[in-house]
Amino acid sequence: MRRWVRRGIVTSHFVEWHGSPVKSVKTGFKHAVTVAGLWGRVTPHTLRHTAATWLMQRGVPIWQAAGYLGMSAEMIERTYGHHHPDYMRGAAQAITSKQSKNVSLVVSLVESENERTKRQKTQ
Repeated sequence: MRRWVRRGIVTSHFVEWHGSPVKSVKTGFKHAVTVAGLWGRVTPHTLRHTAATWLMQRGVPIWQAAGYLGMSAEMIERTYGHHHPDYMRGAAQAITSKQSKNVSLVVSLVESENERTKRQKTQ
């Protein structure tokens, strides 16, 4: 806020418009929503939620988004992480990539049983 005063952004009040104090932040926000053409029940939290979703969709690192929005990284990850392009990427790549050798479950189980039998014989 000191920087705002130094730069002349605010002169005497914490929230002001054209040098006059804003008497009601709620009324000011409601007016801004109308001017922006937003519809429905829009609150400051709605805009914060939208910003968090957009940051994740654009691939912003969780720590940066958390710092920008004033949330914990855990909150961002838990609530908005599923919007991030990296969400489930490893699983999707694993299931869609071609393997050098497909191994059936039956073969895997038989090989595991044979290995277990060999270990038991050597003990």
